[in-house]
This record gives sequence, C-alpha cells and structure tokens, in this order.
Amino acid sequence: MAQLFSLAHLTVLGCPPPEMTYIAARAGYDFVSIRPIFMGLPGEPNYALADNPQMLRQTKRALADTGVRVHDIELARVYEGLHPTKYLPAMEVAAELGAKAVLSSIWGGERDDYLDKFARICDLARPFGLTVDLEYVPIAAVANLAQAVDVLRTVNRPNAGLMVDMHHFHRARDNPADLDALPREWFHFAHLCDAPAEIPTERAEMIRILREARSYVGEGGIDVASVVDHLPPDCVFSIELPNTERHEELGYAEHATRCLETLKAYLVRERPGRLA
Repeated sequence: MAQLFSLAHLTVLGCPPPEMTYIAARAGYDFVSIRPIFMGLPGEPNYALADNPQMLRQTKRALADTGVRVHDIELARVYEGLHPTKYLPAMEVAAELGAKAVLSSIWGGERDDYLDKFARICDLARPFGLTVDLEYVPIAAVANLAQAVDVLRTVNRPNAGLMVDMHHFHRARDNPADLDALPREWFHFAHLCDAPAEIPTERAEMIRILREARSYVGEGGIDVASVVDHLPPDCVFSIELPNTERHEELGYAEHATRCLETLKAYLVRERPGRLA
C-alpha cells in the first residue's frame, strides 16, 4: 500500500485552512489536518470554521480545486470543567468536509472524570463517522503510552484510536516494540517529525521545542524508523513539524515542501518499503 501523507496545521499555523490546502496540494500531500477548534492559546489564530461561514466556503473551494482531502481535525482537549458538547460544531464541520478523525488529548481532571469526558467525545463523534484518536503528550495529564492505553481499554469505544507523535513518543521514553501488543484498528494516523535526542528537563524547553523547534525527519536524534516499523502499513503520516526559524527563513510553502521531501528521502534511505 502506498504511503499517504497529511500536512498538520501546526506546521503552518499562520495559514488559514484554504491557504494551507493549496500549499499542501503544491507540495504533494494527500491530506490536510486542520485546526477548526479554537483553543485560545496566546498568539494562536482562530480558525473555528463553524463560526466563519466565509472561511468554510473558501476551504471547501480549495479542497475541490486541489483534490486534497481533510484527514482529521484538532484539538478536542479534555480538561477539568469541559462540556464535551462544545466540540459538536467542529465535528459537524469535520463531517461536512469529509474528515475521518478528531484528534484529542487529556490535560486535566481526575481519572474517572477524564475517562468519562473522553468517552463522551467518542460517543458524540461516532454518528458523524469520525474516530477520536488519543494523543498523549509528556507535559499533559495522559503523558505516555501506558496511560493512553489505559484510557482506550477502559472506555472501550469502537471509534477510539491511538495517535503516536514521534516527538512525544521519544520524550516519554516509550518502547516501539510495545506498539505490537496493541490492536491494529487503533492506529489511523501518526505525527511525523524529528527533534534533538536529548530530552529537556525543564517544561518550558519541552514546550518550546514541541511548539516551534522540531526538526526535519532525519535531521534530529529520534529513531523515527524504529517507531514506523511498528505502525500498520495503512497508517497515514501527518507531518507535524512546527519550526519558527525555518518558516521565517523559507516561508510556509517551502517549509511544508521540505517537510515532505525530507521525510520521503528518509524513508527511501531507512525504510523503503513504506513508499512501495
């Protein structure tokens, strides 16, 4: 099966969904992974398509013009005080755009509380034909593979999945071989990037790298190929590679292009079977 690639919004976060779709098409991506859930983080643009009919129309036009598809939307965070129905408008937009998945992560609350909220997000997404794929983040409440597996096994929802991010996997010191024991149907897509091998000890530095200083695959210290070996062949590779220095130097379009070119070159060199 030929490997499919998506451009994750964090890689080109300054670009609204229509613009990133055209960039993805020119660079050779199959999908885009868009961020129509506004999280209100400092300096983050608001691409809440459910509240912006004009941008939604422009996004549909860009998808129709290019043939690029939407793979997933993000980010349905779980946190204390969340009402999961908050994400319904974004799920409706996702279904309207033909998306396959909703990316989620868990940032707070007691275990019983966050399990209930994540299960409710899965239940809300299911009628739209959407999976809900849990991404663990080393600085979040669910911070490693074991904790993510605990969530998925406990909620036991048919549309729940696991999303492995190379940066987070490495920072959590997880073992690629542990992925083999997990149900193959959990794996729908993965985030590809690289980063320095040394794991920061300070939270601020961890955040800086994951938000603005990830590396092109093959130019950092993560053994990406060893993780890829344990992912199913139909797992879509979504490139999430924010790098402020690179996009300021090259522009978003060239940065997105180099993200894909360097990943493909890495796979040809290290795991050519993934591109067969």
